[in-house]
Amino acid sequence: MQPLQLIEAKEQDIPVIAELAHIIWQQHYPSIISQDQIDYMLEKMYSADSLKEQIQIKKHRFFLLHLSNEAIGFLSMHEEAKDEWFLNKFYINQHKACKGLGSAALQMIIKQLQVKKITLTVNRQNYKSINFYFKNGFVIERVADFDIGNGYVMNDFVMVWGK
Repeated sequence: MQPLQLIEAKEQDIPVIAELAHIIWQQHYPSIISQDQIDYMLEKMYSADSLKEQIQIKKHRFFLLHLSNEAIGFLSMHEEAKDEWFLNKFYINQHKACKGLGSAALQMIIKQLQVKKITLTVNRQNYKSINFYFKNGFVIERVADFDIGNGYVMNDFVMVWGK
């Protein structure tokens, strides 16, 4: 098996990111949130216009995860302060994932961006992801609820790694 590659995405990669999001969200979220909320959030966050805004306006940096020349996941981050980043998205196709792949990707992005601190939010019912973040040195900083519109609220933990 070829090694994992982390490749910074460009605007022309938006269709790949959107397709991965639709596949991965259907694998992961039906046991956590309703299908209506999944559909709403996918449209809100992964439409071509939304992804373009995230890249151009919000300055989110997207990275595709490639294994054997196939895009198997993606992540996005934005810098909040010098060397302090917010992890907006981190998804790997569960049918392509293998043990240690997520941890390897996380270490690669930390090294590539010279990250000193990462903050993220994760659904409080998303036990698999919470355990992954614990395993990789994150701690829960606080509980937070976010109104995302259309009557939906995200019930999250804010987790932090570093500093």
